[in-house]
Amino acid sequence: MGVSIIIKTLNEEKRIAATIESALAALPGGLGEVIIADSGSKDRTVEIASGYPVTVVQIAPPAQASCGIGPQLGFQYSTFDHVCLLDGDMILDPDFLPDALRFLAGNPDVAGVTGHVEEMQTANLEYARRVQRNAPENRVGDIDRMNGGGLYRRSAIEKAGYISDRNLHGYEEFDLGVRLRSLGWRLHRLDRRFVSHFGHTSNSYRLLVRRWNSKYLYGTGELLRASIGKPYFGRLIAELPELKLWAAVYCWWALSIAILFAAPGLLSGLAMVIALAAAIVLLLSVKKGGFAMGLYTVVAWCFHAAAVPAGFFRRRLPPQSWIESRTIGTTQ
Repeated sequence: MGVSIIIKTLNEEKRIAATIESALAALPGGLGEVIIADSGSKDRTVEIASGYPVTVVQIAPPAQASCGIGPQLGFQYSTFDHVCLLDGDMILDPDFLPDALRFLAGNPDVAGVTGHVEEMQTANLEYARRVQRNAPENRVGDIDRMNGGGLYRRSAIEKAGYISDRNLHGYEEFDLGVRLRSLGWRLHRLDRRFVSHFGHTSNSYRLLVRRWNSKYLYGTGELLRASIGKPYFGRLIAELPELKLWAAVYCWWALSIAILFAAPGLLSGLAMVIALAAAIVLLLSVKKGGFAMGLYTVVAWCFHAAAVPAGFFRRRLPPQSWIESRTIGTTQ
């Protein structure tokens, strides 16, 4: 019942030591391996990781960093029948893996099991918004994806073809979830902690810009492009409430443009457009319990909606192709 723990990293020098130590300590009976799958860190992440009894692998040109490339890179080097995914800024709960293994043993139709992701940096509006949301991926019991990671059966991953699409800069967990569920597998969240997550502490708006520049926000469009023609495409469309939200944002933008053209003058048109935007922010502020969260939510919506077409039209590589990489060190 050994476990391959894959830790995805990109410039995680502040947290990687604690993450690795928690992973090593959590291996059931010490049986398993820890693999650092690095997407091209420029800081001391690889140097620090190399000092532990782990396997360190890093993408090599022409491979490009993305959220989907790390899990697949680690999976290429993994050897055990169970695979646990987590990020380089997470602390793995010491008792999670034994509970998860027992659940999988008792439920042969379950491909993956996870728990709660405890957000430790809720001063950032993005992570505070995650805590507030009652999203499907946060519920206990059967779920549609395992956001934040969890424990998977290797046999289920192999039937699905690959663990993550190297082209995706986001939504790689949902992509895996819908592929597994289309094959008849289930995913489950236990009502217990899986990891503690120490996310970004930077300004929330600066984080949005960073995610645009890193193409993280392109994930929705890339996922749609990847799913066209697949047997689960209809299920994906039905299960992503974000698509309806982004469509509503497009309608808002179209209405604003129509107002500008229909208004008797430019100033009056701008006034009506600004008033409409202010009304939307006000409604969200009431719903979210404060102006700061309401304004941030609307701005985040605009960023995400603008990123959909940018992601959709990006060039794709075969998701199952071998990822160009090099082994930095193997000290298991």
